[in-house]
Amino acid sequence: MAYLVVRGGARLSGEVAVDGNKNAALPLLAACVLTSETCELRNVPQIRDVSVMVELLRSLGATVEGLGSSTLRVTCANIPSGSPDATLVGRLRGSVMLMGSLLARVGWATLAEPGGDFPARRSISTHLRALQALGARVIDHAADHRLEAPSGLKAVSMYLPEASVTGTETALMAAAAAQGTSEFRHAACEPHVVELCEMLTAMGAVVEGIGTSTLRITGARTLKGVVHTLRGDYIEAASWGVVGAVTGGDVVVRGARALDLEPTVSVLADMGLDCDLRDNEFVVRPSSLRAVKRIATGLWPAFPSDIVSLVTVLATQAEGRTLLHDWMYELRLFALEQLSSMGADLFLCDSHRIIVSGKTPLRGRTLDSRDIRSGMALIAAALAAKGESRILEIETVERGYAHLVERLRGLGADVERRD
Repeated sequence: MAYLVVRGGARLSGEVAVDGNKNAALPLLAACVLTSETCELRNVPQIRDVSVMVELLRSLGATVEGLGSSTLRVTCANIPSGSPDATLVGRLRGSVMLMGSLLARVGWATLAEPGGDFPARRSISTHLRALQALGARVIDHAADHRLEAPSGLKAVSMYLPEASVTGTETALMAAAAAQGTSEFRHAACEPHVVELCEMLTAMGAVVEGIGTSTLRITGARTLKGVVHTLRGDYIEAASWGVVGAVTGGDVVVRGARALDLEPTVSVLADMGLDCDLRDNEFVVRPSSLRAVKRIATGLWPAFPSDIVSLVTVLATQAEGRTLLHDWMYELRLFALEQLSSMGADLFLCDSHRIIVSGKTPLRGRTLDSRDIRSGMALIAAALAAKGESRILEIETVERGYAHLVERLRGLGADVERRD
């Protein structure tokens, strides 16, 4: 395992460009299984999670060109098996989306328990219910899930029990090859779900209601290869903006759509952040930050859960008391308890709510990355702190942020990666 040494106290400044959306790259790669033709994906982030998904595709028989670059050409001419490598599945939560595309392509899928962040806390019940409604038979074993659709998939009209992003994406991929028109109500409508809908449309399916919570998709007998350019990652863009803000810096973040960033930037503006938001440009300047009475995560287009950890760190540098409520995940806020040892004034109400009283000076210490987003938040805290910090298991953060050390140094951070 590697760790990151951070010598805090410097104001960051400069420009940083974001890659394609990580949360779009994984379902788009899974969708490549739906066709025997070549799919070309551009502006793909060069991160660990993408590398694992590429290896999963190769374990199924796919050919992938362009490894190590931002353009990948994926050809699934022959997919002899519906059983992706179990070890790789255990490393990536996004592997769950292969269930839908494999069912559609080969008629069966066997998937080990997906890993990644909070594996025990994230249910795949919505995925399984949607696939069952589409005609799959599900056989649960202690170590894996076996799904079979020997007679093919059929269209369905259903209400999804949860507006799960990956659950919606799994259902859409299966329905893209089903006979007839399916309708999914209470569907997720995040920007990366929109990207998948657009790709499926280009492949030959007909998708209506894109960007809304009711999606209608008419399957195609044969899906074709496409060329798709990923949009900029708005979560990454917001992360870099907060990293600049927490150090009192001047940072320009390029590459993400303003509409995608709006739910986050509106909260940051309420906290007194001096910033400008234009399409493909998010500008952060030194600010006098103030507390917000309550910040709560929600379904898109509400404030995203992926940013709550970083905003919690930002709240330690704001005058006053802020309640942060992340109803979606429990362990994210637990990971931030480590800020107390840095001098932050925190009160963990329960597994979903934390009260931050600021402004408090932070001091360096050894911290432990628990997941991608809280790990990036701890890096932000270390950059704002006086003295040296160590962020353990930095590979966790690198799963979602490409060229992490180089980008931090490019903004003037004093950081060093060590094994």
